[in-house]
Amino acid sequence: MATGGFRFDRFRLDAADRLLTLDGAPVELNARYLDALALLVAESGRLVTKDRFLEEVWRGVPVTDEALTQCIRTLRRQLGDDAARPRFIETVPKHGYRFIAPVEADEAAPKTRESIPGRWSRFWLLGAAGTAGGAFAGGVGGLLYGFAGAPQALEPGMGAASVLLVLVALTVVVGVLGGAGVAFGIAAAGLAPGRPGLKSVLGGAGGGLLVGGMVKLLGLDAFNLLFGRTPGEITGALEGALLGGAVGFAALWAARLAARRSLALAVAAAGLVGGVAGLVIPLLGGRLMGGSLDLLARGFPGSRLRLDRIGALFGEPGFGPLAQAATGAVEGLLFSACLVAAMLIARRTWLDPQT
Repeated sequence: MATGGFRFDRFRLDAADRLLTLDGAPVELNARYLDALALLVAESGRLVTKDRFLEEVWRGVPVTDEALTQCIRTLRRQLGDDAARPRFIETVPKHGYRFIAPVEADEAAPKTRESIPGRWSRFWLLGAAGTAGGAFAGGVGGLLYGFAGAPQALEPGMGAASVLLVLVALTVVVGVLGGAGVAFGIAAAGLAPGRPGLKSVLGGAGGGLLVGGMVKLLGLDAFNLLFGRTPGEITGALEGALLGGAVGFAALWAARLAARRSLALAVAAAGLVGGVAGLVIPLLGGRLMGGSLDLLARGFPGSRLRLDRIGALFGEPGFGPLAQAATGAVEGLLFSACLVAAMLIARRTWLDPQT
């Protein structure tokens, strides 16, 4: 059985460490299937017979041909391969299989990990990149709400620039906090053992839960301290957990798509996942940024911010359920797409530039 390190396409296989990574992200394979892949890769370009699989992977344990077929099917799925047009694993009918992709020996893999970014360096870089992505999403969202929600402030002499600046600053701060919580949660999940998919979802959800809860608590306390009352149920822990978990799933899915297809497709998929989560949250009774801004504006009669124009697009007299659902979807799409794109670009630029 192979014990060295190999690189093919955008994958790195470290047989000694029992690890397959795609653009630096772990790919889930059970021990038996990892052994089968290591055997194929080590024999790249040569036929690996069914008998060799049974002898070296199953080690004499009696199994049916279906077990090997299922193993190859799973490997192809995880590699993004297609049996009809194989890029990695070719079937040799009635004999076995052949690994056909170019393979390079990776001498860095079986050595110590000084030759690649340390796990903590990866944690800080990915977390910081996601935070920057969240800030960018917040800035875009602030501009959208500024132009759509404060038209009277855009008239001459009424401080249009100041209104926009305040809204953008507010949404950027929220984007930074939310991006940091979710991104560092996803990055922290990479430090823990376990299934990559579940870890990423739980990390994103945990980070969103923590930051959402803290923001809500501090925000309500600040309003109570300054104005003697609170605006109501603004966005908080549950909304943060749901959106963060969705972004965690989107980050994992996007990493695989970026390696097999394109960065643009990966970011679009991440945005779709976030958009669905952002749509669901208001439908379940939660609030994201738009709903929270509307609560704040209505809680203070002197406020010049009104989001009624957005509701009017959906035939609602105010910022009603349809408007909240639509803006929630846009917020979720922006947040997820920007955060995941920043993390993917950071990984591709600094962590795995050769891929």
